Amino acid sequence: MPITSIDEVEFGEELPTFVPDTSLDNVKRFCVGTDRDAPRFTSHEGARKLGLPGAIVPGLMSQGFLAAMIHRWAPDGFIVKIDTIFRAPVLVDKPHTISGVVTDIDHDAGTVETDITVLNADGETRVLGTATVKL
Repeated sequence: MPITSIDEVEFGEELPTFVPDTSLDNVKRFCVGTDRDAPRFTSHEGARKLGLPGAIVPGLMSQGFLAAMIHRWAPDGFIVKIDTIFRAPVLVDKPHTISGVVTDIDHDAGTVETDITVLNADGETRVLGTATVKL
C-alpha cells in the first residue's frame, strides 16, 4: 500500500521491491533519449570489445530504477537527495532487484532516510546508496 504520510512510515520498513526492465531494447531507448548512445550500453559485442562482460545499464538509469522504487512506495514523496555508489556493473538482459529499507525518520523535518540497493540474481550488490525523501 502506498505511503501518503510520514506518520505511516515505520523504522526498518522495507520498500516494495521490483525487477526493472534491463532488456537491451529498453536500455537502448533510454540511451538514445538521454544522448548516451555508447557501445558499452547498447551492444553486448561493443561492450566486450571494451573489456566488459556485456552491455551495462547506465548509472543514471540505475538511479532512475531506485527513484522509481521510492515513488512506488510514496507516490507523493519528493526525493531531496539520492547518493549512490556503483560497486559493479548492472548487466543488460540480466535480472536485478531494486530494494530499500527505512533507516531514519525525522518527523520535525518531514523526511525519511532510506538505504537503497540494486542486487543481481546472485544476490550481489551492484549499486547501493541512500535517499532522503520528504513526505
